[in-house]
Amino acid sequence: MIDDWTALAGESPASLATGAELIARWSEPHRRYHTLDHLAAVLAAISPLAALAEDPAAVRLAAWFHDAVYDGRPGRDEERSAQLAQSRLPACGVPVSRVAEVARLVRLTAAHDTLAAGDRNGAVLCDADLAVLGRPGYDEYAARIRQEYAHVPDDLFRKGRAEVLRRLLAVPRLYRTGRARELWEERARANMSRELAALAAAQAGGDQP
Repeated sequence: MIDDWTALAGESPASLATGAELIARWSEPHRRYHTLDHLAAVLAAISPLAALAEDPAAVRLAAWFHDAVYDGRPGRDEERSAQLAQSRLPACGVPVSRVAEVARLVRLTAAHDTLAAGDRNGAVLCDADLAVLGRPGYDEYAARIRQEYAHVPDDLFRKGRAEVLRRLLAVPRLYRTGRARELWEERARANMSRELAALAAAQAGGDQP
């Protein structure tokens, strides 16, 4: 994946060091879903949407950083990831304005529903981050999410996961770009509805005496 990084950030010593650091972070042993596979999937999902972004390079850089810090602490992880981008990218020769945009986009991934209308870069990044919901391999994705929250008891996990799925299903359009909706919306809703039904059935079974 280092070639994908250097295509964005160049091959200076600072860029190579940052790329190696990012790959090491995405390879941390405690990760189950937020791994290099997820990073590669997000970068691949950006490709069919890139022309819709105002700054595709900023979007791709944000993908590299958006879960670079991952301790399972929503909000704090994204903030620390944004700070990491701000500390590393200037030395890689990335312009100040693009560094600021990358950090903004990374912070945006903490809560996709805060995306403002007309935010083309944010729409592409958020749609790519959620592409997994509408692509093959959904069941494996859901299983890996459960593994990352293995410390949470089953009943609490099912409740929290169901709340997330209901919130996503409640919005009229899961994806913000028309292209993403064409590619993933229908399957994503079917996948999430199926998982939600399975969670409800498991919860009902767990509630029985």
